[in-house]
Amino acid sequence: MLLVTITFVNSYLNGQIAQNDFNSMKQFMQTLGLQVDDVAWIPGRTQTLTYASKYGEVTFRSPALTYSFYFDGSLVASFNVGAILFSIPTSDYSVANNYFEEIFPSSNSFLQNGTSAPVCKAFVIEKVPMQDGNYIRIVIAPIVRQLNSMINNVNYAHFYLPILNQGSSPQLAQSVTLTGINVPHQISSNVTTVTITVAFPNGVGMGLTSDFFNFLATSQTVILGPNSVVEIYGGNVTVSLGASA
Repeated sequence: MLLVTITFVNSYLNGQIAQNDFNSMKQFMQTLGLQVDDVAWIPGRTQTLTYASKYGEVTFRSPALTYSFYFDGSLVASFNVGAILFSIPTSDYSVANNYFEEIFPSSNSFLQNGTSAPVCKAFVIEKVPMQDGNYIRIVIAPIVRQLNSMINNVNYAHFYLPILNQGSSPQLAQSVTLTGINVPHQISSNVTTVTITVAFPNGVGMGLTSDFFNFLATSQTVILGPNSVVEIYGGNVTVSLGASA
């Protein structure tokens, strides 16, 4: 009876530790998503965030999403972007299969509007089985920020998308290093509508499907005023794992 009690207590305590571990990583991943915004638009800027986890690790998957921009029905730009995942085996911590939780923002649209709008979506998903194993995951996925302004009676629409790229992964420490590389810029005038679509190039291979990201829609159209000027900014960021000892 004593051995059974000890086993139960140890199992319960390990479960509590894993849950606390997971909850603290939710805050870490949300902070990481905000840091992407800090480095994406400043070439050469670097930020390193460290974490401590007994049960899980941060990984990078690319390409995870493909964003395409159409001006008045014509394709003008397309970007493949990666996603950052923190994963804990469901044998250590689990909520329920197909569990989904929005962390930030509360909206599940891939297009956010306003100066305070995020450029990364943070969410929790438990979806098993997947090709790489059974995990509950916290995910950071790039999304699009839209800003509008009026200058000399001309409407300007600005779209910002961080482009996460694979960096080095020496695994010397539990850390994530973000480095801003460059900011490709494209401008077009006399635009009346902008349609943005999102696709999932590794939906089959990695299981990163539309259901995984759970966006409200995979296509959104923005109707602008006549003769609007549209600018697209793609902030290239390398994501290095364990690069800081």
